[in-house]
Amino acid sequence: MADLKMAESDSKTQLFDEIDDIHAGMLGVEGSGLHMQPMAPQLDRDTNTIWFFAKKSAEMVEAIKPGSHAHFCVIGEDHDYHACVAGPISVNLDTAKRDQYWNSVVEAWFEGGKDDPQLTMLALKMSDAKIWASTDSKLKFGWEIAKANLTDDDPHVGVTKEIRF
Repeated sequence: MADLKMAESDSKTQLFDEIDDIHAGMLGVEGSGLHMQPMAPQLDRDTNTIWFFAKKSAEMVEAIKPGSHAHFCVIGEDHDYHACVAGPISVNLDTAKRDQYWNSVVEAWFEGGKDDPQLTMLALKMSDAKIWASTDSKLKFGWEIAKANLTDDDPHVGVTKEIRF
């Protein structure tokens, strides 16, 4: 369940926790003409960067040019947390990050292991994000809808915040 108090008071940490908890989100490069695609995030909290392993021959990798920007969409495991992160994206085979984030799942995609000639990484430097955290309480949701229908107030079933990095 999304912690609504944390969404209000420490939305950046909550976003980072949610990114760390998902197996994949949807990554898209602005202006590329490509659909967003599922990618597994590797979060570097210290630099506000999300790293992704990719194949050099992938359409997305080929679409990234100097100055490219991307969006990464996050949906929490319980579907009560949503976020969209945006920022510049680059192709960057940082060997230290490769070694830090390498695991058996990544290895399954690259026959040549860490030295596979198709292996590269993408670095999304987060510049801003917007989050939506909502209650999963059916009672609270029902109460807020009923109250809104009896008054001129909008239902309060969650928190929306913008984050700048």
